[in-house]
Amino acid sequence: MFDQATLMNELQALKKDVSRVLHTAAEGVFDDSKSRAETLADQIKTALNDLGETLSQEDEQLARLLADRPVTSLVSAFALGVVVGFLMRRH
Repeated sequence: MFDQATLMNELQALKKDVSRVLHTAAEGVFDDSKSRAETLADQIKTALNDLGETLSQEDEQLARLLADRPVTSLVSAFALGVVVGFLMRRH
């Protein structure tokens, strides 16, 4: 009814076709994932650079503020220390 050799040949051919299709699909998925990862890495680098610039500007502004009002800064730091100390002692 069925020729065993013919069935084996057809199964081998099918196996090769499936293997080729899966390999091609895997390469496509890998390339797509790699591309997306690189894009995301570039976006993260850009965001971190922007954050660094913003923090640098804020640091300079804070330094100028403290230099312009040293007594006010000292009193504020002392008051903040007293409040934090009081809260830490209660808990």
